Amino acid sequence: MANTMKTGFLLVLLTVLFVAVGSYVGGQSGMVMAFAFAVLMNAGAYWFSDKIVLRMYRAREVSEAEAPDLHSMVHRLGTAAGVPMPKVYILPSESPNAFATGRNPQHAAVAVTQGIVRILTPDELEGVLAHEMAHVKNRDILIGTVAATLAGAIMLLARFATFAAIFGGRGSDRDEGGGGLGLIAMAILAPIGAMLVQMAVSRSREYLADASGARYCGRPESLARALEKIAGASRRVPLKASPATAHMFILSPLSGKGMMSLFSTHPPVEKRVERLRAMRGVA
Repeated sequence: MANTMKTGFLLVLLTVLFVAVGSYVGGQSGMVMAFAFAVLMNAGAYWFSDKIVLRMYRAREVSEAEAPDLHSMVHRLGTAAGVPMPKVYILPSESPNAFATGRNPQHAAVAVTQGIVRILTPDELEGVLAHEMAHVKNRDILIGTVAATLAGAIMLLARFATFAAIFGGRGSDRDEGGGGLGLIAMAILAPIGAMLVQMAVSRSREYLADASGARYCGRPESLARALEKIAGASRRVPLKASPATAHMFILSPLSGKGMMSLFSTHPPVEKRVERLRAMRGVA
């Protein structure tokens, strides 16, 4: 319950930030338009997020006849988690990774890359699928997508604010939006705020999904080994992914150095593996 309340607060904060940028760019009318757009973005994310993300990565739904082992694992883990059987997709990429999407457990999808199926043992793959099933059970799939959608929209609006500042912006009148300095400030702070909120939504939920997934499959060590393999192989064969959707994957396909590491949507692999191995004999 505490995590749900925290996430709800963060999503409201994203919406408020979106409205604030709109206010700086277009004054009162900009604020109203930004709020209306934020509502549309939320609605669009709720109903169409899974289709958009799956199409973005050219994911193909596979039947039980095409991938019997994969379907068997997902069905077994769905039963353990107490959620309906999600649809199963495969991404045409040799980079090992996986994600879950959908607006609720009744309309969920689990997607894995060709690469992850190739390099993991059945036990390790089941650990990965258990992690994704935990995201479905905890309803992280909707929360993460809405956060990503709003964060992406805020960044686009902040870019517009930058252009507005460069080409003169608005006057200082209250109904005419913020001046040039205000626009520049919002152009800098909005993307940072969006990334910070995205990070706060994702990090704690990755730990929770690891722990829940380990219980569903009964083998924390399998998921720990899978994470180590995925991390190593991803450095050799990186996945081309959008920053707006990077947090949805079991391991971030984006590598951050220096300051960018502060905005990572995933905890360090080493810490995740350490926690999982501490569960041995408990799960």
